[in-house]
Amino acid sequence: MKRCAVVEPIRAFVVTAEGGERIRGPVGGPSTIKARTEATGGTFCFLENVIPPGEGPPLHSHAREDEMWFVREGHLRFIADGELFDAPTGAFVFVPRRTPHCFQNIGEVPAVVMVMFTPGGMERFFELHAALPAGPGRSRGVPRDRGTLLDGGSRPAARTVAPPLARSRGAGPCAREALARRVAACRTPSADR
Repeated sequence: MKRCAVVEPIRAFVVTAEGGERIRGPVGGPSTIKARTEATGGTFCFLENVIPPGEGPPLHSHAREDEMWFVREGHLRFIADGELFDAPTGAFVFVPRRTPHCFQNIGEVPAVVMVMFTPGGMERFFELHAALPAGPGRSRGVPRDRGTLLDGGSRPAARTVAPPLARSRGAGPCAREALARRVAACRTPSADR
């Protein structure tokens, strides 16, 4: 006789502004897990991240997750698909899976962003990094060199392809040259594709 797995139905829920599980975020500010993968039947996970001024993750890509941000407070700039995007308060940003991307808080105060990954599972990556100590080659627990970042198991969560954006605001020749190098790095084939 064949047995079938019992699947729990997805239930409606509300998480208040103060609710969720608060952990140390990968770029220095706190991250709050608002919706876990298990609560959404695997369809997505949702987090709130506080990004300190000048900070952001290294250029990276996800093999299976689309990523979305809503900038609730602050001003970010993104690189995705080899382009530079401006994302002030109220902006929504979408980056499909396998697209190298990164962002930086270019404001003078911490930025607050709401982040959704679909399908879910990326909260495990944030939990893993919350447990890492800061040290050489890391900024607040985030590896700054190229490599594969794991989701807490053996599945790659992200592949780092270049370091974070520099804290430069201009669009002069040096900034354009640095962006061109990042775009070239974005287009380098990666193991997670």
